Amino acid sequence: MNSTEVIQWIKALIQHKNIKAFYNSILWLNKRREALDRDNNECQKCKDRGLFSQANCVHHRKHIKKYPELALDLDNLISLCNSCHDEEHPEKLKNKPKPQLNVERW
Repeated sequence: MNSTEVIQWIKALIQHKNIKAFYNSILWLNKRREALDRDNNECQKCKDRGLFSQANCVHHRKHIKKYPELALDLDNLISLCNSCHDEEHPEKLKNKPKPQLNVERW
């Protein structure tokens, strides 16, 4: 697939609300590995704060839904830990149910 075909494929996935297919593709998995290798598997936001955390996620700085042409651009990717990735997506945290507290206290 050339780059034009990849962009068209990603746009079609977005339109059909099936972007998960992109994230399961070998194209993404290879690029994700490249970003993690570049960043030494370290969370870059933690590193900027003088901390160390292992990166578990690769985040698109410019979101794929708005910028599908940057989906596989290494300069648009940053390695993050789960906590920092959650900070980048506060909209996803709104829908997470809060844990219920048990009434019993021991």
